[in-house]
Amino acid sequence: MAFQKIDIKDLDMNVFQTIGQDWMLITAGDQQKINTMTASWGGMGVFWGENVVHAYIRPQRYTKQFVDQQPCFSLSFFDGYKKELSVLGTVSGRDTCKIEDVHFHPTFIDGVPAFEEAKLVFIVEKIYEDSVKAENFIDTSLDEKWYPDKDYHHIYIAKIKGVYQKV
Repeated sequence: MAFQKIDIKDLDMNVFQTIGQDWMLITAGDQQKINTMTASWGGMGVFWGENVVHAYIRPQRYTKQFVDQQPCFSLSFFDGYKKELSVLGTVSGRDTCKIEDVHFHPTFIDGVPAFEEAKLVFIVEKIYEDSVKAENFIDTSLDEKWYPDKDYHHIYIAKIKGVYQKV
């Protein structure tokens, strides 16, 4: 199936449901090798005059090195596939070919890897990155709850270059 570029202004999406409950895949790489991970934390909005996403990746995640090596990555959104997304979020691509294991089919949109099974794909370009810092927590209980191992998320802000819908 093909993807068609749509105007972001035509997007009708509840990000709280789509990211927080339905989940998404963060995918990066090149024609030789890609990796992906499931994410349920992230957001979308306008920042510095750009339509942006923000994505969070812990330092130990294998996908992080792929995102770091490329200027762009994709966010893929699905109807269903919860079992597959669960596997892609808990199994490391270091240890197995998890994409093949769940029978997903990589495709490239604007040179960026995504998946044929997705209903919607954002192609995004990194414009800023930083890390969550312990000293910046106002509510320190969040640090205690989410970072007992002090493995603070890396934050990526990326401008949305294109939104593609399955046709």
